[in-house]
Amino acid sequence: MLTRRSLHSLQLLLLLYVSAGALNFNMFRDRNYTPKEGDVRLSGSIDVSEGRVEVYHEGRWGTVCDDNFDMAEAQVVCRQLNFPGAKSVIIGRQYQQVSPPETPGPIWLDDINCKGTEKHLVNCEFKSWGETDCSHKEDVGVLCQTGSTNETINDSTHSLDHSISLSDDLGQIFDSGNGCDFLILVRSPTGNIQENGTIEMAETMICAHKIILSLFPLFSASGGISSITVDVSSSCQLLFPSFIRYIYTRKIDVTLSSAICVHRMASTFGVKQLMEDVGRLFSKVIPDDSTFHNQVSIYNYAVETGDLILKETCVQFLAWNYQNLTRSPAWNSLPVELLGALLPRSDLVAADEYFVLQSVERWITEQKGSISLEIQAELLSHIRFPMIPAEKLYDLESNSSLYSSHKNMYREKMLTAFQFNILLFSKLATNPKFSKDSADYQPRIYTAEPWGAAVGPSVNPFNTRRRYEHDRDSYYIHSSPSRYAQTVSFRTPIHSSLIFNNSMIYWQANIFKSQNECSWNGVRCESVPVAWLAPNYNPDNMLYRNRVVTMCKGTVCQVQGFKGNLAPIATNGTSCLCSDEQYTYRVVVRPEYV
Repeated sequence: MLTRRSLHSLQLLLLLYVSAGALNFNMFRDRNYTPKEGDVRLSGSIDVSEGRVEVYHEGRWGTVCDDNFDMAEAQVVCRQLNFPGAKSVIIGRQYQQVSPPETPGPIWLDDINCKGTEKHLVNCEFKSWGETDCSHKEDVGVLCQTGSTNETINDSTHSLDHSISLSDDLGQIFDSGNGCDFLILVRSPTGNIQENGTIEMAETMICAHKIILSLFPLFSASGGISSITVDVSSSCQLLFPSFIRYIYTRKIDVTLSSAICVHRMASTFGVKQLMEDVGRLFSKVIPDDSTFHNQVSIYNYAVETGDLILKETCVQFLAWNYQNLTRSPAWNSLPVELLGALLPRSDLVAADEYFVLQSVERWITEQKGSISLEIQAELLSHIRFPMIPAEKLYDLESNSSLYSSHKNMYREKMLTAFQFNILLFSKLATNPKFSKDSADYQPRIYTAEPWGAAVGPSVNPFNTRRRYEHDRDSYYIHSSPSRYAQTVSFRTPIHSSLIFNNSMIYWQANIFKSQNECSWNGVRCESVPVAWLAPNYNPDNMLYRNRVVTMCKGTVCQVQGFKGNLAPIATNGTSCLCSDEQYTYRVVVRPEYV
């Protein structure tokens, strides 16, 4: 029974839990302080209210890229550190490194988007842990408010923060059950059939505190009810007490095998932060199944639970590994909604656009008439016909399995593609139907030659010279050894349009894994490992949005964009579990009209 004294004590703890932000003793300068997942700090400055923003994840401090970082994000950082607010965002300042310069920490967050009301920086939207195209030169800093400048010494505030132990205190209250006033009956099927024909249920009773559970929607809607019954799967029943304990402590241990159970419970009870964080953990589970059945199941589960972060994580992984997906047992039974989510993406990795078209035609054919002509046309409309090599376009009418069913659409798309291949950009721009920003004219990530080239440890360490035929032009890919890292030389047309078929641009590419390798090759690197891709000149009216594809045992783990000639490689943030020696790389040239 909840006594008045225990209720008062519990309310006091909750008050401290919520208002702990008003108390601050700069715990990051306390030698006894142990950082927790999601903590932030300002480093590299003698002023405690200014510095490089760093966040703690998986036992390491890492930085935050300045892309899209504005005052809303700065306010969240400063308030999380218990300052009144933020004064300014600092971009381009080189703060002193906490760790040795030759081993900088990872860049944990990029393209972060805060509303400004979040209590913790990791509550804001961001790509995924370690997924970035930034270098440490773009580490963001902030300057926080410290209070009124009119305060006198005698009237200054000395804030104390003892909230670090509050989580454990609330955990002890849950463990003891003292003052609990809300019963949760947890039931799960045992698999045994009873005499009356029903399935036998295993039951567990949990006694909790309604005032704490009321922080979340399902419990707060229970009104005057003092108990509920919750049905869970037998595999999740043992995890349910740990989930309820998380509501008290905001701490839970999640393994890859328990992630789905914890995520489903968080989704059911509206524990949004836990749901999102576990959703990101799925990125480490997703690559495990070469049949792709698990990946498709996780996507369906994300749609069912409405978890947009998990859904995007799945779709992005499948887009990166599209070529493997099309050859997997899961391909023919792929949900049409999932295929429809993949095809519009520019980060889809494939040999070329003709491969994408062939794979979609094969999928539609395998459905044996169960897909309507309207849905077929919708899927085919996402094929970027202008990106299909001209020689493949010429033979498309005779080689396509669906041409006769969608003759008008194919003819219109092919006409547009041929115009793209034979007309200069200045002429195309006069056509009101042409828009250079249309997805049809944007390349995906095409890994086949001439646009893609392998680089790094997988390349033959000896001089090689291989002839490659491209229409009437023949050229060579060279691999030349250097003392510490291998530079690959190759060439491409300056654009995919057929009129530039004989106008070539030469590229050099490498993967530098140490600052010494950068120096020995005359390149200044802000961080390592880093991909380097440089042309021999920059053609007028052309823009190159090049990419480096990181792979582990044939699985694409990460795709990074180049800024200038460099692309940081964040293998610590990939979904693959490989040693540094097992990663392989491929650079991809992606030309666009300016």
